[in-house]
Amino acid sequence: MDQARFDEILRSRPVWDTELPAFDPDRAPSSPLALFHDWFAAAAEAGQAEPHTMALATVDAEGRPDVRIVILHGADERGWHFATHATSAKGRQLAAAPDAALCFYWPAQGRQIRVRGSVLSGTPEEAYADLHVRSTGALAAALVGRQSEVLDSLPTLHRAGDAAWRRAQDEPDATAETWTVYALTATEAEFFQGDARRRHVRLRYRRDPDAADTWTRDLLWP
Repeated sequence: MDQARFDEILRSRPVWDTELPAFDPDRAPSSPLALFHDWFAAAAEAGQAEPHTMALATVDAEGRPDVRIVILHGADERGWHFATHATSAKGRQLAAAPDAALCFYWPAQGRQIRVRGSVLSGTPEEAYADLHVRSTGALAAALVGRQSEVLDSLPTLHRAGDAAWRRAQDEPDATAETWTVYALTATEAEFFQGDARRRHVRLRYRRDPDAADTWTRDLLWP
């Protein structure tokens, strides 16, 4: 494909080709978690595909940003939860620099949520419980491990995956030693509501450092 064709395709893409919901920030709850719960449910009800997927941004040993898509495993008073191997690239990065950012994007409603804060590791018991409420395929993938290591060929992956699948079926209580649940405790969260006339609404919550349960709210220019 030549550059001109790529540019034509890129510029012809519609943005928010749907009716967008209204958002009154004056009626928003006092904490970002409550608003996140509301918006998540609304996205799911609006038919948003995979609303539980989110971008997770970390930094590497040289301070360079790194980002990937992960699955949300929960959102409660402890924070936004996700899981991975402690030996993976993101696991190693979080061990060295335990601050991260999340971003959810739900085009079905023209909404985006950004969350920043510190990340803590959960207990082995939490990791075991997390691993065993998921599918056989998820357990098999965790049993393979070796996430982010160099792979010499696809047949090697297929052999390891088949062996792990058989083990997951034969040993449903098996555990992956490096599987870890993480919780991002927010210090800041921003809720973005798109508007067809580009009068986007941005509501930012910032945690009071002297009162953990108190949040300051600000509107931001789009």
